Amino acid sequence: MNLPTYRTTIPPEWVDYNGHLRDAFYLLIFSYATDALMDYLGLDEAGRARSGHTLYTLECHLNYLAEIKLGAEVEVRTQLLAHDGKRLHIHHGLYYPEGEELLAASEQMLMNIDTAGGRSAAFDEQVRQRLLALAQAHRSLPIPLHVGRVIALPPARA
Repeated sequence: MNLPTYRTTIPPEWVDYNGHLRDAFYLLIFSYATDALMDYLGLDEAGRARSGHTLYTLECHLNYLAEIKLGAEVEVRTQLLAHDGKRLHIHHGLYYPEGEELLAASEQMLMNIDTAGGRSAAFDEQVRQRLLALAQAHRSLPIPLHVGRVIALPPARA
């Protein structure tokens, strides 16, 4: 099962002139979900202070799939797709709570950073152990439809 990482209700200041969630706020919601994932993995405030590590986002691909209106409650469910000694490849899916319709999707590559030197670093042992457990829990989940997509126009017809 994907990890529930963030839930919120859409406030008026996040809504555009069309009455929909403004595009930038989809990414803000996913950013808060990444913060919650960090907390889950042990990179919360105490973990960052202990290890001197944090996560930086290297790449993000966002798919807007449905309109979200003012006052809607939404939740992010996160899947760990892959990881190595320094990086996480994740997928955030945005849903209505208890719903299965995917409203938006964000595929992201995150890098573990040693804040003292500002360079990539191997995950510390506590975080690594939590990553291994999450990877095991997500091992049998299917790869989400929007993972690996490329932005392009279809080829022109002759």
